[in-house]
Amino acid sequence: MTETGVKKTGVLLVNLGSPASPKTGDVRRFLREFLGDPRVVNLPRPLWWLILNLFVLPFRPKKSAHAYQSIWTEQGSPLIVFTEKLTAKLQDLGGAGDSHLLIDCAMRYGKPALREKLQNFKKQGVDEIVILPLYPQYSSTTTASIFDVVAEEFVSWRHMPGLHFISDFHQHPSYIEALAQSVRQHWQANGQAELLLLSFHGLPAKLTEWGDPYFHQCQTTGRLLAEQLGLNDHQWKLVFQSRFGKAEWLKPYCVEVLQELPKQDVKNVDVICPGFSVDCLETLEEIAIANQEIFLAAGGETYRYIPCLNDSDAHVEVMLDLIKTVH
Repeated sequence: MTETGVKKTGVLLVNLGSPASPKTGDVRRFLREFLGDPRVVNLPRPLWWLILNLFVLPFRPKKSAHAYQSIWTEQGSPLIVFTEKLTAKLQDLGGAGDSHLLIDCAMRYGKPALREKLQNFKKQGVDEIVILPLYPQYSSTTTASIFDVVAEEFVSWRHMPGLHFISDFHQHPSYIEALAQSVRQHWQANGQAELLLLSFHGLPAKLTEWGDPYFHQCQTTGRLLAEQLGLNDHQWKLVFQSRFGKAEWLKPYCVEVLQELPKQDVKNVDVICPGFSVDCLETLEEIAIANQEIFLAAGGETYRYIPCLNDSDAHVEVMLDLIKTVH
């Protein structure tokens, strides 16, 4: 607490992370940390260790590196760049003139490391810490993993600051309005397609049975966005992308839907990914490039990807509103 009795608060935006570069070696190091997290892959550790080290890490990094190279910018990884730009804008608007409010960002995997940023707050003598994962929908595979690191770091602290952990914002009014505003701007510039696809990152279906609320929160986000846009049931559809392995994942699968739509005489689609705060490999390479090729090859005619909120002013306002709920 400062001499004037005002609490010093540190706000930390946390995203998934990215390799240091699109080189195979850096991608391999990133995947080892990411896929080695027990929260990410729910298999017995000895079994997964064998799969990861014998079948995944020897082969997947090269393929992933090629994908990263296709979306890498002069400034670096889009996920890192957009997260840092969002943080800078938030600091300008929310922290400007307020020396008691510190705003920064960190990554769960890779750099800037979450533990290091928490330790920086400790050195600056914060009284409260707000952790804001940039995952609108909660999942044990993402949000909970961030909490794990925070809890592990705090074990060694003698002085525990107040902690506010924002676990999700999947139905927050300003978030839904920001998404709707993004879609409307896209339609004004390009026209409205026959169908709006809302594509979320997929997860093993088993997680829902085990109590993970992610699937239901995605459904809620989709319904609220469709209502905000005034869409009927035939004008939008919710799908899940990035299936990995042979187990059943959340359905319907994005790729299968894109292959079937032209057969149903739906040949013009807009695609948005409301589960991602900023654009990344998955949205820019898989959704915007690879899935477009799949749709066009199946007979589709127009496929347009609507970017994430990124560092837009509307997204900054969403972050400010979320911080205000706890600060």
